Amino acid sequence: MKLVSDWRRSWRMFSVQAMLVASAIQGAWEFIPDDLKAQLPQGVVHWLTIGLLVFGVVGRLIEQPKVSGGAQ
Repeated sequence: MKLVSDWRRSWRMFSVQAMLVASAIQGAWEFIPDDLKAQLPQGVVHWLTIGLLVFGVVGRLIEQPKVSGGAQ
């Protein structure tokens, strides 16, 4: 296994950002009180997380000038 050449700029990649937000939502969900969870539609966190992960995959396939060195 080998790291990609621009791994130091990975935090700028939309795919990484989307996965971090998805992880943060899942982690925060555990600490939200049950009465507040009950106010949200059932499955909203599940679908929001899936949506972010799909955007992350799409973001990885799109050229990102801030990462590839196009915009400096």
